[in-house]
Amino acid sequence: MKQPVISMLTFTIVLAVSSFTQAQTVKRNIAYANPAQERQVLDIYTPEKPGDQKRPVVFWIHGGGWQQGDKSSVQLKPKVFVDRGFVFVSTNYRLLPHVEMDVLIRDVAMSLGWVHKNISGHGGDPNRIFVMGHSAGAQLAALLCVDDRYLKAHRVPFDVLKGCVPVDGDTFDLPAIIMTAELTQTLHGLPLPTYGHRVKFGNDPQKHIDFSAVTHVAKGKSIPPFLILHVAGHPNTTAQARRLGAVLTSSGIPNKVFGARETTHNKLNADLGLPDDPATKELFEFVDAE
Repeated sequence: MKQPVISMLTFTIVLAVSSFTQAQTVKRNIAYANPAQERQVLDIYTPEKPGDQKRPVVFWIHGGGWQQGDKSSVQLKPKVFVDRGFVFVSTNYRLLPHVEMDVLIRDVAMSLGWVHKNISGHGGDPNRIFVMGHSAGAQLAALLCVDDRYLKAHRVPFDVLKGCVPVDGDTFDLPAIIMTAELTQTLHGLPLPTYGHRVKFGNDPQKHIDFSAVTHVAKGKSIPPFLILHVAGHPNTTAQARRLGAVLTSSGIPNKVFGARETTHNKLNADLGLPDDPATKELFEFVDAE
């Protein structure tokens, strides 16, 4: 389905917060393409009074199985990152089945390219960007940070990426997760998924390899450090997190794999930013060290 070209209207909202934190401003629906389709927009969260100092940037990619989700689903993250001295960007991208997977990935790369080029005008430092995402967004974040072809198309060098934080993704190694899911169904005498990962990623074994972050990890590419967060009790995301971590380690790329206990896929994401949350502690230690 072709999505209509629209004219984007950017507007600003000042968010009221407690006296113990900074007031913040959000500029919504900024187009990152020209002309822009409906979902080729992003939001930028900054302090209400940013000052002169350029702040590091968090670039957030929402989840939703590549078929749904929205940039507004950020929970506490903009507030806590702005309070810690960051600019926070949350992006939309076109979704399956309206576009194919490679177009979807290029949308996110285009959005990050826009951020690198323009974020200084919003108080951000284009040379200090952290790429993060949850679920489907975790796959997209990891792929963009290891397969440099996507960002090179928008003149974004890897050395501006200071860290990558994929949150509970299960598709860093697509052939492995496809085989796992289909073998489980077969062993239990159940039908194969009609629109599972095999079909979403193109139903072509070579595409499955190419869309896997583990395929593109290599020394000498300036791949940034990784913090890979996952739900400790979920076998698929645990296995995929460990697999990505092992591949990064074998190429000498700093990384940490952290399994959060007593949580769920959605709760892990929603709780990021809460005081005393173990995954949040790991996240802030990671970004503060870079």
